[in-house]
This record gives sequence, C-alpha cells and structure tokens, in this order.
Amino acid sequence: MLRKLPWKLTLLLSLTSLFLLGGCDTKMAVLDPQGPMAREQYHLIVYSAILMAFVFVVVLGLYLYMVIKYRESRLPADYKPPQLHGHKVLEIVWTLIPVLIIIAIAIPTVKANYSVEETPKSLKDKKPLTIYVTSADWKWIFSYPEQGIETVNYANIPTDRPIKFQLTSAGTMASFWVPELGGQKYTMPNMTMQLILSADHPGDYTGRNSNFNGEGFAKMDFNVVAQTQSDFNKWVKEVKSTAPKMKKSDYEKLVKTEGLVGTQTYTGTHLKWVNVHEQHTYGEQSKTKSNESHDHSNMDMSNMDMSGNN
Repeated sequence: MLRKLPWKLTLLLSLTSLFLLGGCDTKMAVLDPQGPMAREQYHLIVYSAILMAFVFVVVLGLYLYMVIKYRESRLPADYKPPQLHGHKVLEIVWTLIPVLIIIAIAIPTVKANYSVEETPKSLKDKKPLTIYVTSADWKWIFSYPEQGIETVNYANIPTDRPIKFQLTSAGTMASFWVPELGGQKYTMPNMTMQLILSADHPGDYTGRNSNFNGEGFAKMDFNVVAQTQSDFNKWVKEVKSTAPKMKKSDYEKLVKTEGLVGTQTYTGTHLKWVNVHEQHTYGEQSKTKSNESHDHSNMDMSNMDMSGNN
C-alpha cells in the first residue's frame, strides 16, 4: 500500500510516527543528570554525539558529492576516472583523520573515567556517607554501618554529600545503576567494588540492575530517595525507633530465597556477622574450606615414579 502513496506523504507519515513514538516515555534518565557524576557522563555523551554527527555529515556529504559528480548520465561513454593508487597525500589524510578522531574521543573519555572514580571537587569538604550494597536474586540490600540500619529495595541518601556505595553480591553477578545519578558498576561475590554518587536536589530516582542474571532480572529495581540532610537525619531516627531488629536468620532467609520481595526496613545490619570482603556467597561450599592449606610433608612417595617415564 505504501508503494501507491506519494514519497512525500510516506516520508511525512514516517516522521510523524517517529515523533509520536518518542512520547511513549517522558524522559531518558541518562540525559537527565541530577548529580555531578551523571553530569560528567552526560557532557561526554553529548560531546561524542556531536563529534559523530559531524563525521556522519562530512562522510555523507562526500558520498553524495561523488555520486552526483560522477553519475553516468553526466560523463561521456569513454570516460575513465583518474587512478589514485599509491597517492601519498591521500593515503596520509585518510589514515591520519581516523587517528585524530579516536584521539579526540579517547582523551575526554579517559579523563571522565578517572573523574567519576573520585569525590567531586565541590564536595571535597563534605564527609562521605558509606552504604554497603548487597545484591541477591533478585533484590537489593542496603546497609548503613554508621547509622546501624538496613533497608531492602530502597535507599535514602542526603543531598549535596558524596555517597560511597560499597558493592558486593550474595548471589549471581548484578550491576548497580542509578542512571540519573551516575554510571553502573558490577556487584560480585567475595569482593567489594566502590561507586561514588551524589544527588543535587531532593527527589526519587529509580535504580536498576543492568546485567542480566536470570528470571527476576527485569523487575530487579530499587528506589533512591534523595532528601536534605535534616530530613535524612529524621528518617534515620524514625527507623531506629520503629523498625524491627535485623537477625541473622532473617538475613539468611532473605538472600537464600530466590524471588522478588517488597521494601523492608530493619535496625542493625548483617555486617555484624558477614565479612563482605571475604565470604559472601550463600548456597555454595565455604570458600574457607576450599582454600585450606594441606601439609604434604608426610606423604609416602617411595612407590611413585618421578622420572616422567610412564
């Protein structure tokens, strides 16, 4: 049916459909930075997009120029294009330009990668808040060691203050990501990764797992509530006076049970009995047991052929 429509009408309908489909989501979180780390990455994305758009326009322009200039209807039948094989100037130009493009992308990318790993300069004088994040199938556990509280599938943070998330996993590998506040980092068993984020203004931000890890991956989301320091202090005080105490059995049940759970709040943290830097994998053989050293000094080797001849 589209073949019967004039090409202008077809183009108009296509552009209109594209415009309407763009309204299916209110915003793209990555392009709506709400913190210094996210802003750093946003600027890098915009810079890279502009540079790539420039390259695209130049290449497309050269392509159209060649197509139009050397089209068959304009040239005589016996025309033969000039042979440029071995042209030193052209060889240097089309080798040097891609190298320069790569350098133009690499320098700001490397700078941004190192920048987001450090506390922003504007927040150097602020004491960071440390939150331990444990991913499990398929939930997120947030531990506040200084405040002595623990939450599940949501985290409250103060604004204008660096937040040091210490990431680990009690199950499969996941990826911790709050698009409006910064980039993502993996959570892995038996190790801790650090991710520094900060929020400029109070608000609710959706975090998600960006690494496929099984059946509940699509719904492994969490909520980050950014609030003023005074409101954060009130929240901590309220939790400590109303929330139930976290027991070891509660935590083990939480991480061993595969499935989605709602938000939960506790006083105390599982960090009392779990060393996240060493052993943090449930349902597997103990790492300590597998790493035991064995003494072979008393082994009888008299009947063993050590010559290598079998």
